[in-house]
Amino acid sequence: MDNMRGIVLMVAAMAAFALEDMFVKTVAATLPIGQILTLLGLGGGVIFSLMALRRGQRLWSRALLSRPVLLRNFGEIVGTLCYVTAIALTPLASASAILQATPLAVTLGAALFMGAQVGWRRWTAISVGFLGVLLVVRPGLDGFEPASIFAVVAVFGLALRDLATRATPRNVGSLQLSAYGFFMLVPVGLVMMGLGQAPVAIDRAEAISLFGALVMGVAGYYAIVEGMRVGDVAVVTPFRYTRLIFALVIAMLAFGERPDTLTLIGAAVIIASGLYTLWRERTLSLRRAGR
Repeated sequence: MDNMRGIVLMVAAMAAFALEDMFVKTVAATLPIGQILTLLGLGGGVIFSLMALRRGQRLWSRALLSRPVLLRNFGEIVGTLCYVTAIALTPLASASAILQATPLAVTLGAALFMGAQVGWRRWTAISVGFLGVLLVVRPGLDGFEPASIFAVVAVFGLALRDLATRATPRNVGSLQLSAYGFFMLVPVGLVMMGLGQAPVAIDRAEAISLFGALVMGVAGYYAIVEGMRVGDVAVVTPFRYTRLIFALVIAMLAFGERPDTLTLIGAAVIIASGLYTLWRERTLSLRRAGR
């Protein structure tokens, strides 16, 4: 039952994140990206700060200046900035497909920078997964969208965030990390507005979209944390890929997108590679545990 609850929470989190992307893409048609980042960063930071205070967590500690936390914040800035830019400028379906390569990038980073043992099978899966990314991006071909490079950079930014989270001191709570990760978007957005993206007045429809993005983002975060806590990580984690299913449905219904064959094949390759990597990692963990 715990695994079933974890799966339901993970799927709910992915649906919430897909809806957040929909709201962001909708409002990005009329609002500058810098203004969106500033408002969402401020709103998310305040909400997570209040949640941390309610649970008795301090908002400040010297550990928040440690190298892993600073690297995590940097990865959050790069990942969020580039992904928001990608879904604003490119089809939601393709940006979401590329984002599914994040677990592969995490495995790659763990092998290169954290001494994780990765055998030839997982190296092969990582290579095949990134070939899937190339199928979606299509550099040099007629369907190439230069702005899709932002989604690729977002993958590595978010991978850095996840890797740095693993090295974060244990006395730093997840709510603290989330609050600071959101607050880091505020100065970035302000700088972008200062460099030419002047803020504009927000009408009712835009305010509703921003509020929807904020609510879905917070709900998705809460659901994914709870899902990982109540269920077996190896069972629950593969359901992260349901986000792409939700994204494809939303892209077609809300934005009239029709992903082409190469995008769908690339997405399938990325997901298959990621699932194999997760399965292989779990198999090796069980062997080491003598099970």
